[in-house]
Amino acid sequence: MTRLADALKSTAAAVNAELDRLIVLPDGPESRVHEAMRYSSLDGGKRLRPFLVMQSAALFNVAEGAAIRVACAIEMIHCYSLIHDDLPCMDNDDLRRGRPTCHRQFDEQTALLAGDALLTRAFEVLAGEATHSDPAVRCELVAQLAHASGADGMVGGQMVDLRAAEFTMDVAAITRLQQMKTGRLFGFSCEAGAVLGKAPAPQRQALRNYARDLGLAFQIADDLLDVEGDAAEVGKKVGKDADAGKATFVSLLGIDRAKAQADMLATQAADHLEPFGAKADLLRDVARYIVERRS
Repeated sequence: MTRLADALKSTAAAVNAELDRLIVLPDGPESRVHEAMRYSSLDGGKRLRPFLVMQSAALFNVAEGAAIRVACAIEMIHCYSLIHDDLPCMDNDDLRRGRPTCHRQFDEQTALLAGDALLTRAFEVLAGEATHSDPAVRCELVAQLAHASGADGMVGGQMVDLRAAEFTMDVAAITRLQQMKTGRLFGFSCEAGAVLGKAPAPQRQALRNYARDLGLAFQIADDLLDVEGDAAEVGKKVGKDADAGKATFVSLLGIDRAKAQADMLATQAADHLEPFGAKADLLRDVARYIVERRS
């Protein structure tokens, strides 16, 4: 996994550098929200979604300058969602990525606005001519990310999660919840490179299938970390799901079955990449990394 670790590190550095250019700290009283945006998006996290964008783009020989902008857009969406998830009205968390959450470092009002600003900046970046010379490609990227992150995707999944106590949450219901809350952004990240490269439908479908299984494996691994992980290593509070009485893959399947399911999904995800041959080896490595990570 040394090759994957090096590739993840390299992508994280490139994303940080591009985010630094895209989120400028201006003069004036509005600079506080920019400061909070930078605090929550620079130099933190695994940059897994941007990595998926960059690797999927590499399959189709997309220019790195275009791919990195899309990678930063998805990371802005992800970071906005984390800011809002951590707010007192949601999960009320104090720690994120081993540091105080945005509303603890600043205040609730600034954190709310920083999330809003990252969300809208993401679409501004996608719509920019530097992202792709073809307006149709830029429009498709905007439309796909809006669908993945909005009420039919991440936001809708969060709503279901907040109301989960009102329903009987069996494995099928939790799978649907997580496909919306987590999986849709994975789907966008994996297919974005194919959109940029104007890839044919069968190759796009292969990446969608890969993303579907990868996203579920990722969520099961997250559920396992919430049970077995160490807060210092994970970078956030653990045991929250059990404390809240939430149904998860682990609570329904048990630890051993959940691990087996995650392993099966990781293998299945890698199998979907067969049409791409050796060019997709790092994406195959990611599938294994997803279920073996400790943070």
